[in-house]
Amino acid sequence: MSKLDAKIPEGPLKDKWTNYKNHIDLVNPANKRNIDIIVVGTGLAGGSAAASLAEMGYNVKAFCYQDSPRRAHSIAAQGGINAAKNYQNDGDSTYRLFYDTVKGGDYRAREANVYRLAEVSANIIDQCVAQGVPFAREYGGLLDNRSFGGVLVSRTFYAKGQTGQQLLLGAYSAMNRQIGKGKIKMYNRHEMLDLVIVDGKARGIIARNLVTGEVERHSAHAVVIASGGYGNVFFLSTNAMGSNVSAAWKIHKKGAFFANPCYTQIHPTCVPRSGEYQSKLTLMSESLRNDGRIWVPKKMEDVMAIREKKLKPTQIKEEDRDYYLERRYPAYGNLVPRDVASRAAKERCDAGYGVNATGEAVYLDFSTAIQRYGREKANMLGLENPTAEKITQLGEEVIEAKYGNLFQMYDKIVDENPYKTPMMIYPAVHYTMGGIWVDYNLMTTIPGCYAAGEANFSDHGANRLGASALMQGLADGYFVLPYTIGDFLSNEIRTGKIPTDLPEFEAAEKEVTERLEKLINNKGTKSVDYFHKKLGKIMWDYVGMARNEAGLKKAMEEIAQIREEFWKDVFVPGSINELNPELEKAGRVADFLELGELFAVDALHRNESCGGHFREESVEIGGEQEGEAKRDDVNFKYVAAWEYTGNPRESVLHKEELTFNDIELKQRSYK
Repeated sequence: MSKLDAKIPEGPLKDKWTNYKNHIDLVNPANKRNIDIIVVGTGLAGGSAAASLAEMGYNVKAFCYQDSPRRAHSIAAQGGINAAKNYQNDGDSTYRLFYDTVKGGDYRAREANVYRLAEVSANIIDQCVAQGVPFAREYGGLLDNRSFGGVLVSRTFYAKGQTGQQLLLGAYSAMNRQIGKGKIKMYNRHEMLDLVIVDGKARGIIARNLVTGEVERHSAHAVVIASGGYGNVFFLSTNAMGSNVSAAWKIHKKGAFFANPCYTQIHPTCVPRSGEYQSKLTLMSESLRNDGRIWVPKKMEDVMAIREKKLKPTQIKEEDRDYYLERRYPAYGNLVPRDVASRAAKERCDAGYGVNATGEAVYLDFSTAIQRYGREKANMLGLENPTAEKITQLGEEVIEAKYGNLFQMYDKIVDENPYKTPMMIYPAVHYTMGGIWVDYNLMTTIPGCYAAGEANFSDHGANRLGASALMQGLADGYFVLPYTIGDFLSNEIRTGKIPTDLPEFEAAEKEVTERLEKLINNKGTKSVDYFHKKLGKIMWDYVGMARNEAGLKKAMEEIAQIREEFWKDVFVPGSINELNPELEKAGRVADFLELGELFAVDALHRNESCGGHFREESVEIGGEQEGEAKRDDVNFKYVAAWEYTGNPRESVLHKEELTFNDIELKQRSYK
């Protein structure tokens, strides 16, 4: 049985990464030309890793299931990327970014990894500016910053509401340079379906060409998994429809431990669902909470009148509005962390104050900001006694410059003008803090197999602060993995090319083919989506924001039943040897049906309330004390890393105890 060894360097926290780099084994440039690396996933983590490793001289094979790396889900990130540059002179520092990240994650992230993340964050901005990423700038030309939830400084760099897209294009341009030189061999429309292990080391993957259906063998001296998160286990989430757990789950089944699967981020600002027919939800950037004020009506009769369309939100008087975040958490106001804002919105809606037809929405109102910016702009223009209409016009222009594409997107979806009518928002599944367990080197429990970005667990604990996902992805890919992978590969310079005709490759390909044939030949009566929706409803009802022992045990039983029914009665049209999106989807849902049960097992094991999740036995839900769970209980300060045993419910738990020697632990409070 494997033991958890995080391989954290000795010495003071601030010196660990520097000392580590000074003493790590290296691969010289001439030898890098003889070493192959596979990178699965081409989002910010995978794209930056592939570009960096190829630039260093390694031969890289990059795989993505999209038709281009530019379509990786990182492109959907909106609000920004954190970095401790202190451009606003408001007291930011590497230590403060580290502390905010650990505290925001309820002290359930690995201290050494988070400090390294904060340490390299400033380098990311310089790298991306050099690549031409068009970050927003102030009047004088300096890079601008804005605030995000859970912090008291402005450290978020942004490109309007499309930061992920611009950063991904920067990484993609770096990849393209290496593709042109032949150092990256790009495999678009390919999906990894298994990991190949030879003599105890990761030596390649089995992939399926999604256009032709051909199953292929690919070898390398190391494999990097950068395939994102698994939020789509809930069916409804802000993730792209293709986002899945399959690559991570395949390596878990081959021996990589899966850590903290139950830690899921519920994002507070998403467009509410409008009915049962929806297949995904749409994110509205958290950056909107800089200028939007969140409220619900105080009076139930006003709520009912709004639902019946007899009253407009703009007709509700100021004194009849409950700005509940400003009331409960005055120090942070509308910029409390995501988990606090999400639970508070759910509590108000559960109490009956939801403002849309489903009763699942609160308002995000920009009228105050529009008036404030309008008056500022009028003063700057030297306008004396401007009319109310002119102030509103000027204010709307400022808001449009900051968030225009987000407002346009909301208008297209809801068919309401958010400049004139408050947005409606509601929490939704967004990001997964859990993932493959990795050590300080980002290596999994399988030698030679690494996990980067959202695919690993290491940096966000039980809740991710806004704008930290892009930071982690690029930190791992540009500045961490290129160092740490060399320590392993320094022992591979005499290995030579890994042949793909080894028995291990043959066995893995046979296993993949048999699984695909089983899905195609099943000839059941129900679609893949039928099972995915059933799973998603169970996950949201019993394993989502509010959990209890009885519900979790019920979820485990029902998920096992759905999985059994899936393999008996799923219908997958078409054949293997062709373009077959339903077959792709079927394989991913089969993996979700296994992950879902482990997810519930992990949640059951943790009798605690933390992050976006209430454990109902241990905290009173609702009222003014909402969100004040017992967060400082040292019994829960560990990483739950699960070893696969063939049955999710029988997985073996390995605990990595977390220590916090370099920060002053305080009970988390945002009041």
